[in-house]
Amino acid sequence: MAKLVQFDRIGGPEVLTLRDVEVATPGAGEVRIRVDAIGLNRAEIMYREGVYFDQPAFPSTLGYEAAGVIEAVGPGVDGLAEGDTVAVVPAFLQSRYGTYGTHIIVPASAVVPRPAQVDPAQAAAVWMAYITAYGALVESGKVRPGDHVLITAASSSVGLAAIQLANHIGAIPIATTRGSGKKQRLLDAGAAHVIVTDDEDLPARVKEITSGEGVRLAFDPVAGPGVETLALGIATDGFLVVYGALDPRTTPLPNAQSYPALNSSTYTLFEITMNPERLRRAVAFVNAGLASGSFAPVVDRTFDLTEIAEAHRYMAANGHVGKIVVTVTHDDTV
Repeated sequence: MAKLVQFDRIGGPEVLTLRDVEVATPGAGEVRIRVDAIGLNRAEIMYREGVYFDQPAFPSTLGYEAAGVIEAVGPGVDGLAEGDTVAVVPAFLQSRYGTYGTHIIVPASAVVPRPAQVDPAQAAAVWMAYITAYGALVESGKVRPGDHVLITAASSSVGLAAIQLANHIGAIPIATTRGSGKKQRLLDAGAAHVIVTDDEDLPARVKEITSGEGVRLAFDPVAGPGVETLALGIATDGFLVVYGALDPRTTPLPNAQSYPALNSSTYTLFEITMNPERLRRAVAFVNAGLASGSFAPVVDRTFDLTEIAEAHRYMAANGHVGKIVVTVTHDDTV
């Protein structure tokens, strides 16, 4: 038997239940993975609460990221074999597949090799964060050495990945955080500057840091009316990239009468992960950064799979800096 986290109704962390299920056989184009670690993401909280773009079909599992070892390979899968150490990237809908379990079935297209120097907990913390940052900064924003990049909600795993990625390409990361409690940790994580938005005027500080020019790119998971404040700090012909919806209010489109001419867009990592060629480039870029030491996933805290509800509560409290990872203990009789 395997263990799988499922839920039967929309609700809080208490709806998550760890159940015994039959070990499944992978179908065409699928693999089965013996999971060692699972990376948690805000999207999974939103999915559980019924406010994600993808709606659950009950009983539903959930989860986008994991690291482990391939146990079985379905028909039509090439380049992957039993015994391979791998990681799972978010390249599927949670209503079809999930990673919260001891043994999981996922599409082979969502599986990438795990570099030897990356342990399971780190591997489970890599792909959502670094591909999200890579797609926005490198492929869409075309950030160049010397460019200033404004990274909001910077203590998240994506924010920390964006700081490392900006430094990797020679850009200058400016991090934001609401309170002063995380300021030093963001500086220690590589931010060139940190703006505490509860205490400082964001556009004024951005203009001060950039000598009046503004940033090349603002990278924001919050959305809502706050994007108008971000727009005031963007350089002419710069980029405003919104990759989340933490603020459920309507997000206005900055207009040319009040702001510099800028490029405003939404973005999701599925633009990368569901395009084989773009995913290939992203994996090569991220693996090169991991190998060189430029990229080092920050794991804030780990929980056991039996503590999945508590792990979701911890994430919802917003006190973490970096990734929350769930580890999996296996019974050898499975």
